[in-house]
Amino acid sequence: MPSPLTAAASTLTTMAFEPLLLNDGNKIPTIGFGTGSKWKWRDVTRYVEQAIEVGFWHIDTADFYETETYVGKAIKESGLARDEVFVTTKFLYIHKNAGVQESIRQSLSDLNMKYVDLYLIHNPKYVPNEDIETTWREFEKVKQDGLAKSIGISNSNVEDLQKLLKTAKILPALNQIELHPYNYHEQKPIIEFCASRNIAIEAYSTLTPITQYPGGPVDKPLAKAAKRLGVTPTQVLFLWVKAKGAIIVTTSSTRAHLEEYIAVGDLPPLTADEIAAIDKAGASGPPKYRFLSQRFGKGDMVVAILFWILVVCWWLCT
Repeated sequence: MPSPLTAAASTLTTMAFEPLLLNDGNKIPTIGFGTGSKWKWRDVTRYVEQAIEVGFWHIDTADFYETETYVGKAIKESGLARDEVFVTTKFLYIHKNAGVQESIRQSLSDLNMKYVDLYLIHNPKYVPNEDIETTWREFEKVKQDGLAKSIGISNSNVEDLQKLLKTAKILPALNQIELHPYNYHEQKPIIEFCASRNIAIEAYSTLTPITQYPGGPVDKPLAKAAKRLGVTPTQVLFLWVKAKGAIIVTTSSTRAHLEEYIAVGDLPPLTADEIAAIDKAGASGPPKYRFLSQRFGKGDMVVAILFWILVVCWWLCT
């Protein structure tokens, strides 16, 4: 008898988000569920299970997040076959000071898998001896050994990729970067560089204008497009990412939000004018001044206030 998760998954006969063909011939689902950011070091099993139920076939993790064990557990308990779920994990040298070969094998052990679909250098600034070329050769070996179907990079700028490509025998399949309207202008060079070499772009932190900078200049064009389409500003942001040709990685603990995100795959695209308006508003930057509560959670704000009180007291007493 199939598990409840398998039964739920089987009702989704088509994927709202069409898979993207990578430069190595492998396909990647164009929306993924992330287990980083707020999930670091937490048991994400039930949230990954929930994401799979909703229709997320791409799960993103990393050794640094310390969530690989829970991701593997959730996928196993889903009852889905290994090839029905796309799994991304990442290598960060400074996390455990372990090399690429040791790290990928530890990740696979934690995930309880024989391979991952995508293995990324988490940050090119933090590789052994700051040597991206040697690190990439180790990544090529990971792919050749069948431990990862595709290999790529994350948080890479043009300079990083140019250095990597000097000696690369295998092109990175993908570059995962922070991407939203407020940083699109600064990310445009790497987006264009990757496009010229058929390297896919994957976007994280797309909801930053809503979650970190409410009331900013991007709000108006988002609201206008949302009204025309009868959708939410959040969905408009994801439509904007799709318009840029990028894969989406997002997250939420709330089922309704995940369903809202997945529904974007069935929505009509933004118009050229709407995209241009969002780009223009984003180029003006986020609000320069905002209440601490908009930027930080209440707990973080209390800690910050107490810290500065202690600093002032120390200064007055010395």
